[in-house]
Amino acid sequence: MVLKLTLKPGERAAVNGAVIVNGDRRASIVIENRARVLREADIMQPAEATTPGRRIYFPVMMMYLDPSTNDGMRSEFEGRLTEFIDVVTDGDALRTCAQIAADVANEDFYKALQKCRSLMAFEETRLTHDL
Repeated sequence: MVLKLTLKPGERAAVNGAVIVNGDRRASIVIENRARVLREADIMQPAEATTPGRRIYFPVMMMYLDPSTNDGMRSEFEGRLTEFIDVVTDGDALRTCAQIAADVANEDFYKALQKCRSLMAFEETRLTHDL
């Protein structure tokens, strides 16, 4: 599977834990084998994990980027997901949580991150109504 990654000037990306920074022009990088890749916009700093959905996203992101953190981050993920499930009543959000849990159990962290993004979007628009 080939991945073509196009970076804007100055944009960062993480590839297998290494942060790469593009120069002053748009550039394309072709990754020809399996790698863990996240664009700068998808990388969350610990201080940015300020909402329940973001606190689910962060440990999943860490497990994806750095497999050596999986044991500690899995416990963090499970705790945060349980907290979220305990207060949300929306059926779609709960199904998304179940799908995220299944993806994490299967170590398909990138798919879980995609679903976490939809959970964060849900949270931004509706969570205060469901608490």
